[in-house]
Amino acid sequence: MAGDPNPRLERQLDYLMAIEPLKRVDRRSPVLETDRRENSAEHSWHVALAAWLLAEHSDEPVDAAKVMLMMLLHDLGEVDAGDVFVYDADARAQHHEQERAGIERLAAILPDDQGAAMRALWHEFEDGDTPEARFARALDRLQPMLLNYASEGAAWKEHGIREEQVVAVNSVIAEGSGTLWARARRLISDAVRKGFIRD
Repeated sequence: MAGDPNPRLERQLDYLMAIEPLKRVDRRSPVLETDRRENSAEHSWHVALAAWLLAEHSDEPVDAAKVMLMMLLHDLGEVDAGDVFVYDADARAQHHEQERAGIERLAAILPDDQGAAMRALWHEFEDGDTPEARFARALDRLQPMLLNYASEGAAWKEHGIREEQVVAVNSVIAEGSGTLWARARRLISDAVRKGFIRD
C-alpha cells in the first residue's frame, strides 16, 4: 500500500493474496453431500487438521505443528501448476517441475527468511526423508481415499480405477503409519467388495 513504512508486512500481505487462487484449483475428490469437487485449499485445510488429530498414529514421534504447516504449504505450487490426478503417472512426472517453479515464485514474494522456510518445508515433504514428511505424505494419500470411499467411489468409478492402482498409489501411507495403512487396506478391500473400486 502506498506510503506504508513496513515493507516486510507488505510482502507478507502480497503473499497472502498470491496464494488465494488455490481456492480455485479443483481436485478429483468430491465434497460430500454436494455436486462439486474439493479444491486444493480445502484439501490442505483438511489434511492440516488431520496432522494434529492423527499424529499419535505416526510410526515415529513427530512435531504435529510442523506437519500441520507442511500440510498447509505442500500444494501451494498448484496456484501456478494446477492439480493432476494422482493416478495419472505421466502427468504427475511433468507436474512436479511446474509445481516446484510455482513454489519458487511464491517463496520469492515473502521476506527472505520466510521464503527460505517455505522452500525448505516443501522440499522436505517432497523428499519424504524425515518422520514429519513421511507422516505428512501418508495423510496426503489417506484423505482423498476417505472422501472417495464416503462418496461410494465417485472419482474411482469415474476414472475406472482398479484395486491394484489404489494399493500402489497409496502404499506410501505405510511409510508414515502402519496403523493408518492397515486401516486403509481394510477400506480398500471393503470398497472392492461394495463395487466402489474395480478388482
